[in-house]
Formats: sequence, C-alpha cells, structure tokens
Amino acid sequence: MGPGLLIKALLQGSFSLLVFGWAQIVMDLQPLLVLLTGEGHLHGFSHTLLGASLLAVVAALSGRYLAGLGLWALSQGQTVPLSWRVTFISAFIGTYSHVLLDALMHADLAPFAPFSLVNPWLSLLSVTQVHWFCLIAGLIGITLWPLMAYWLGKRTR
Repeated sequence: MGPGLLIKALLQGSFSLLVFGWAQIVMDLQPLLVLLTGEGHLHGFSHTLLGASLLAVVAALSGRYLAGLGLWALSQGQTVPLSWRVTFISAFIGTYSHVLLDALMHADLAPFAPFSLVNPWLSLLSVTQVHWFCLIAGLIGITLWPLMAYWLGKRTR
C-alpha cells in the first residue's frame, strides 16, 4: 500500500486508494486459494500482466461500489462520487504495480506468460530493497497527501 499512498498524494481525486487496495486483495485471492488447498501454482495466471488486466476489470467493477460504500460510511452518510475513470485507473495501477513488485521478489512469477516464462525483473532489487521502497513511498505519501490537498485547495480558491 506504500506506493498507493504516494500515488494518492500526487494524484489526489484522480486516484482511489480504496479501489487500489481492493485490487491488491483481488490479486492475491488465487495465491490464497493455493495456500489453503495446496493445489496449483502460487503466482500463477493472476500474477501475469494478462491476468492482472482481467483482474483490474473485476476489481474496478466491484471496487467502485465497495469504495462508494466505504466513502459513504467515512463521510457519515454523504455520498462521495467516484467516477468510472478514476475507478479503472486505480484498479489497473493496483494490479500492474502488484505484478511488478512481486516479480522483483518471486522466482515462480512469469509476468509475460503465456508469451514468455522468463521473469526479467527478478532480483533487480533485493526483497529488503522492495520492502524499504514500499515503506518509504508510504511515508512520503502520508506526509505529502495532506500538504498536496492543502496546496491544491488553496490554488483553486
């Protein structure tokens, strides 16, 4: 979620952190099923760019309503509009970033399958470096988000 926080800080209302987070969950349903059943490939089709594209559509279609419900609850019953454009952008960023970050760390992941079983991103960064990147991106995002919101609000007044 660290990179999502940074993206939210930079894109503000053009990005939904809730849909991004939902896309992360949708991406890991298949690996969760493999872990629970012991059957299948841990980072299989869901962790390819093709699978991520399909799951982004699923995450966007379901996430728009789930995020709307969450935003309604957070704003104490007021509706907060979430456009389809923002929903789809957020879902695709969520699924593609998930594939990229996991591809840096997991040898069983083939991001370009079924066209290629090679993972060109494996070990470009160490697992520790990926974790640090996510943590630092999140901390920067948490810091920038309110500052950017204030600055953008001041500019539009």
